[in-house]
Amino acid sequence: MSSTQDSAAEAAAVPRIVLVPGLGLDVRSSARLRRRSGGTVVILPGMGLRRSVGSLPELADELRAGLGSGPVVLVGHSQSCQVVAAVAERDPRVVGLLLLGPTTDPRMRRLTVLAARWVRTALREPWWQLPLVLSQWLHTGPAAMTALWRRLSDDRVDDRLRRVAVPVVVVRGERDVLCPHDWAAHLADCAPRGRLVEFPGAAHMTPQTHPAAVAELIAGLVRSQASS
Repeated sequence: MSSTQDSAAEAAAVPRIVLVPGLGLDVRSSARLRRRSGGTVVILPGMGLRRSVGSLPELADELRAGLGSGPVVLVGHSQSCQVVAAVAERDPRVVGLLLLGPTTDPRMRRLTVLAARWVRTALREPWWQLPLVLSQWLHTGPAAMTALWRRLSDDRVDDRLRRVAVPVVVVRGERDVLCPHDWAAHLADCAPRGRLVEFPGAAHMTPQTHPAAVAELIAGLVRSQASS
């Protein structure tokens, strides 16, 4: 094999990074992270796209269509963690999974409970995030956001993770009440190769508030798969 072929084979073996924003968010939510980690963003209905939201299998199919060829490390945030987990469950291209603040703890299915937890978490976030988050929500629109929540709120991501064989890193900010410690620990335990990482002082918006720490975890997943 020529040196050119060797280089091409080596490049093909290095996993690409694909990020999916959380509920109502878009490419701006991971801008600070991508400056450190690289990667591409796939925008889905209710997660950056203002259009009709399909079922979880349909959202997973849309994400799969945007992955391209070769191995990939998938990064989900908040409610998009359900979509990336659904893809990782069945798609052999996925070699690593990073779940940032995964939601849909069954205890928060009632909207009153969810709203109270959201307010408590928002008060623990840095103030400078508010304009950025609000502008993304306005871009996606309340109709698409509400539809996404209704479509995905009953999904048992914990059961799904039991069938994900690749390394899974669950990340939680210690001040995040949308993703409580026991829920995050449960998800990490469900994945056969799962582990939990908690960021001191962080709340729910870790891609924006702790990009360097998240980028380090992504790099670790990429390195471990590229060398395997």
